[in-house]
Amino acid sequence: MSRLHNKVCLITGAAQGIGLATAETFAREGAIVVLADLKPEPVAEAVRRCQALGARAEGHALDVTDRARVDAVVEEVLARHGRIDVLVNNAGITQDARLQKMTLEQFDRVIDVNLRGVFHCAQRVADAMVQQGSGVILNASSVVGIYGNYGQTNYAASKFGVIGFTKTWARELGPKGVRVNAVAPGFIETPILGTIPDKVIAEMQQRVPLRRLGRPEEIASVYAFLASDDASYVNGAVIEVSGGMSV
Repeated sequence: MSRLHNKVCLITGAAQGIGLATAETFAREGAIVVLADLKPEPVAEAVRRCQALGARAEGHALDVTDRARVDAVVEEVLARHGRIDVLVNNAGITQDARLQKMTLEQFDRVIDVNLRGVFHCAQRVADAMVQQGSGVILNASSVVGIYGNYGQTNYAASKFGVIGFTKTWARELGPKGVRVNAVAPGFIETPILGTIPDKVIAEMQQRVPLRRLGRPEEIASVYAFLASDDASYVNGAVIEVSGGMSV
C-alpha cells in the first residue's frame, strides 16, 4: 500500500516549485491532495497534474495572510473529507535587500506570508488534528533560517521563526498525537531563483559539496517521508536538505 494512502493532505503554495513537486509526490503515494495557492488558474493546472497521476485532488485559491480565507478553506476541506491528516506549510516569498536598504513594506510582507501565514494555517488545522488524535504539520524553513544570509534580514527572521514554531508545537501537540517537523532546503531549482544571474548560480553550486542545486522532488521526498508513518517517531526535527552546503 502507498505510504499516504487516503490521507487528506493540504499543501500551501502548491502551484509551483517545491509545493507542486510535493503535491505530485503525495499524489503518487496515494494521498487525497488539497492544493492551495494564490491564483485559481495555476492551482487548477496543478490539480490536473495530480489527477493525471491517479490521485483524488482539489484546489483552492488561498492567500495565507487572509485568516478568514484560511478558515473558510479548512472548513470546506473538513466538511468534504471529515479530517485533515497532513498540513504542509510551504507558501513563502522573498523580498531581499540589505538591512540599510530594506523598506518596512518589504520586511512586513515577508513576515506576513512566511511567518503569520504559517501560524494561521497551523492554528486552524490544529483543533481538527487534536480531535482526531493524529496529524502531521510540516513547516518550510530554510538553511537561511539556520545560518542567515546576506540581504535576507526578513526572510532569515521568518525562517528562524518557523523553526521556533516547529519546536514549540512539537511540545504542545505531540502529547495529542500530532507530529510537527520542519524541512530546511538549501539552494533548490525553483522559479524563485529565476531572477538570479547565471554567475551567481554557479557560485551557489560551488558552495555545495555535491556541486549542484537541489531539485524540488528531492525536498518533496523528504516531506513524503515525514508525512508518513515511516516517520512515526520523528517530532520537533529540522531536517536540512542542502547537499551538505553547511558542512
